[in-house]
Amino acid sequence: MNRAQSILKDVFGFEKFWPLQEKIIVHLLQKKDALVVMPTGGGKSLCYQIPGMLFDGLTIVVSPLISLMKDQVDQLKEYGVPALFLNSTLSAAEYRENVAKLRGGQIKLLYLAPEALLAPRTLALLKDLKVDCLAVDEAHCISQWGHDFRPEYRQLAEVRAAFPDACCVALTATATPRVREDICQCLKIDNQSVFVGSFNRPNLFLEVVPKEKPLDRILDILEWYSNESGIIYCATRRQTEEIHVALDQRGYAVRPYHAGLTEEERTENQELFRRDDVRIIVATIAFGMGINKPNVRFVIHYDLPGSIENYYQEIGRAGRDGLKSHCLLLFSYGDLHKIRYFIAQKTEEEQRVANILLSQLLGFAETDLCRRVPLLHYFGETEVAERCGMCDNCRDGNEGKSLVDLTIPAQMFLSCVKRTGEMFGAAHIIDVLRGSAAQKVLKFGHEVLSTYGIGKDYTTNQWRHLSRQLIQKGLLLYRYEHGSLKLTPKAWDILRGKEPFLGRLDEPRKEQSTAQGAQTDEMAAFDSELFEALRKKRKALANEANLPPYAIFHDRTLREMACVRPHSREELLAIHGVGQRKMEKYADAFLEIIQVHRQTHPISERGNPIPVAMAPPHRSRSS
Repeated sequence: MNRAQSILKDVFGFEKFWPLQEKIIVHLLQKKDALVVMPTGGGKSLCYQIPGMLFDGLTIVVSPLISLMKDQVDQLKEYGVPALFLNSTLSAAEYRENVAKLRGGQIKLLYLAPEALLAPRTLALLKDLKVDCLAVDEAHCISQWGHDFRPEYRQLAEVRAAFPDACCVALTATATPRVREDICQCLKIDNQSVFVGSFNRPNLFLEVVPKEKPLDRILDILEWYSNESGIIYCATRRQTEEIHVALDQRGYAVRPYHAGLTEEERTENQELFRRDDVRIIVATIAFGMGINKPNVRFVIHYDLPGSIENYYQEIGRAGRDGLKSHCLLLFSYGDLHKIRYFIAQKTEEEQRVANILLSQLLGFAETDLCRRVPLLHYFGETEVAERCGMCDNCRDGNEGKSLVDLTIPAQMFLSCVKRTGEMFGAAHIIDVLRGSAAQKVLKFGHEVLSTYGIGKDYTTNQWRHLSRQLIQKGLLLYRYEHGSLKLTPKAWDILRGKEPFLGRLDEPRKEQSTAQGAQTDEMAAFDSELFEALRKKRKALANEANLPPYAIFHDRTLREMACVRPHSREELLAIHGVGQRKMEKYADAFLEIIQVHRQTHPISERGNPIPVAMAPPHRSRSS
């Protein structure tokens, strides 16, 4: 581990390991298999890259997308790590050159798509090489219960037999307990070798606002994050194009991304975004998996995503460098009706699953509590603080101020759940309360219950909203396998009148976004003018090297330079993300800019640094 610590500092420029990284690296260096579940930006890659540099033999990294593996290899080469990929983008000469490097033992990390690894000629090549580790990235693709299932991933289990001396590490950012179990079973990973980090991304500000004047809400975010990168997700191609045109006409550097474009157009738009030539992408959910861009400062969902897992995956593209970033969801009950219409076209079993996923998502969107509570509960993380300080509900600080006494309707709902035998979901309970003559109500004889028809004074939407609050506040247990509700011990205090129930029956209203500033927790302030000068230099160097700017330095590194204003190479080497290789390669260029700036801007005249806690003022936009 002393060698691993040296690599962490000298190569990657980091002072210390993040939670779990050290344990996982020790585990892999003992040639033990592992499943690693960490949030996006949590440092998963180092868990196999550092062992890969320490092993005598080769580490094979299975990556699902060509663009993603190219991005990762480009960044590793900038660190001086011997890495390459084999895929269809290489010419015949380039392919032969890479194979020669592999056979000559010059490479430590080899990136392959699963299809390429499974190809007979690849297996024949690797058979003659010493393979010490097989790293399966985006491992949720193995599971049919994952959000991005790929059948060829399941065949990786067969490949393991070809490398009996290699340990196997599967890595993913989004895996529910069921998906984790499926991955372990498929790859034959011991359940005792599962490392699960917190799914919490504390640097992401989570916000849900009503979808009223949605373009104005988007423009508010763009105004605050001017000259920053962001993604706007839409449900349809048509909506994607409409938002793209609206922003393009207002002078924003924006491109669309959807299945209606040619592959060449999609590739071009994605590449322009990676290289900071285009700041904003308006896209359907097809966009993002191959993007490792760390400086995405905001993600906006114009429409409801398909599930909490989809939402978490998509907001995961923001703030990968650890800086504060904004995640805005525009919520409309009109969109909800459209989703339910499409669900109704599915088979009965598909409808059941889709409705469960939708109910979980609505629980997140409608909650009056800290938004991280339902989000993290979804992934099985139960030890969650009541307030995160980084969501709209916590930041407003007025969760309890607009709550009203709903003890009587809560008692009605809980009583109805009990009297129907705790065997049904919220939809059936609401039908009984509202006196519905639905076939299912009559079939079970629930029209004779004392709770039948007692809730006609409330709308179906109000009852739905109340039911989700009862679940969120621990009074009802939602059994996902059956879609049924069950009372918890806490519910009886409400039923017996020992405790009041405070909540809301109507949709919470927020007039406008509460956009957060994009500042880092590590620095109280930084010189924004110097930061822009450094960013401009980084872009020029990236263009010369045909690389995305973040492959040279992350925004976090430049911000720390703009805060510390190092005088020497030694001081530069102490900056987060500056290793020996990058210091030697870029020190002169960046130190020169810092020196000139220090001469023209003495420390007492640094201008107006941006404080960490700063957030934009509430403002209204004229229609």
